[in-house]
Amino acid sequence: MKSLLPIFFASIAAIGNAMFALGQKKSAGIENGLLFIGTSAAIAVLCAFFLAPLVGTCDAGNMLRGNLKAVFLSGLGLFLTYLGFNLLYSKYGASQYALYAVLSIITTTIIVGVCWLKEPVNVYHKAAIALAIAAVVLFSIGQSKT
Repeated sequence: MKSLLPIFFASIAAIGNAMFALGQKKSAGIENGLLFIGTSAAIAVLCAFFLAPLVGTCDAGNMLRGNLKAVFLSGLGLFLTYLGFNLLYSKYGASQYALYAVLSIITTTIIVGVCWLKEPVNVYHKAAIALAIAAVVLFSIGQSKT
């Protein structure tokens, strides 16, 4: 069961991402994409606060005192993710997700994991990063051919 939990959690994220991509694509006709982002983020906030008691204690004051910088960093990162998705999906479509996914793997693995957090990297990780970079190049070439 322990090995199935990561798959289950990743599945939740994948389903949510698919729903998010569909919603962002449907926002293509909306004049103000930032208004759409803010409203959808408000729904996410309400859902998070509603479910928070199910996963642990809800001492927001103590959490903020010890983690204000991380909360700000994460909030800014979530906004940039929302903004990038809205611009990407509303203007180019969900098929562009492959480009985002690979670039996200590269930036998160290299910048956050290796450079910032000093996480160990072995030859398999390095090969995966090289293949991810190759995927971006091939995707870009494929897009220019259509």
